[in-house]
Amino acid sequence: MPAFERYLSLWVALAILAGLGLGQVAPGIVNFLASLEYGSVNFVVAVLIWFMVYPMMVAVDFTSLARIHERPKGLVITLTVNWLIKPFTMAALGVLFFEVIFAPFITPGTAGQYIAGMILLGAAPCTAMVFVWSQLTKGDPNYTLAQVSLNDAIMVFAFAPIVAFLLGVTDISVPWTTLVLSVGLYVVIPLIAGILTRVALTRRAATRPEAEAAVEAFTGRVKPLSVLGLLATVVLLFGFQGEVILTRPLVIVMIAVPLLIQSYGIFALAYWAAKAWRVPHKVAAPCAMIGTSNFFELAVAVAIGLFGLNSIAALVTVVGVLVEVPVMLSLVWFANRTAHWFPAEETAIRTRSRTT
Repeated sequence: MPAFERYLSLWVALAILAGLGLGQVAPGIVNFLASLEYGSVNFVVAVLIWFMVYPMMVAVDFTSLARIHERPKGLVITLTVNWLIKPFTMAALGVLFFEVIFAPFITPGTAGQYIAGMILLGAAPCTAMVFVWSQLTKGDPNYTLAQVSLNDAIMVFAFAPIVAFLLGVTDISVPWTTLVLSVGLYVVIPLIAGILTRVALTRRAATRPEAEAAVEAFTGRVKPLSVLGLLATVVLLFGFQGEVILTRPLVIVMIAVPLLIQSYGIFALAYWAAKAWRVPHKVAAPCAMIGTSNFFELAVAVAIGLFGLNSIAALVTVVGVLVEVPVMLSLVWFANRTAHWFPAEETAIRTRSRTT
């Protein structure tokens, strides 16, 4: 691993400090960048996410997508954890911490909003950043795309009913602008760009190995842009919320505690299930990280719509964004160092290849 990537956690820590400093030194610039949004989707962050997602999208081979159904284990784990477990454990942790453990330290009557913010995060699995985490763990790009696409399709139908059930409200208004715009910006556009690039790279290749070598060489050259995009995104996110972090540190810490427990717990559950089921690491790591990471644009938009821009519920969803990057980087580190726990391919495929 290149030295720059080896010390990625250090660069992220410096980016966090830079973001907090930028928010204090140049609030006008930060506020201007924050205002460049529509439907709770910030266009500056969207461009940076393109840089992060693009290299993996170039690696997507559509001819292999047709065989994803032959390896269903990763999809089963992802869907089970994301839709049958994660929203309910997030709600349970919210009740435990804000109605019991932290109850003496928060304003009376506000526990419900803390819980609501956590539920909104728990019901929205990641759409964009998981491509970054998958790339950093050498995940299978085709399988990652299939996992994200299937989760997005389910989210269209399941998000509102799950949130309505857990919050006890029936008038949940799904911000379709945010949902459609985010999927379009973070998945569809980078995917189209990746397909066009892949076609251009492989057009003159005489054999499949030559085509794969051309794609691998190109993605190796552009991968530094992905890491730089991640660091710039961290600077902006912490710059946008720097004032809140510095003025309400105790509240931020209280919100972060159950979110950290949820994140590491969900990852452990999915990762252990993948290990027990002998899922290949290139599938296991992304499938565990999709549930760990959150679709924060959707969560923030719904929190603002239900409870208001300055509500505690909206603050919780924002803290979810701030917690996510350091947590996911620590899980990337862990996943890379435990790759030897997993087989190279699924058992069924290996067995079939021996008999042919």
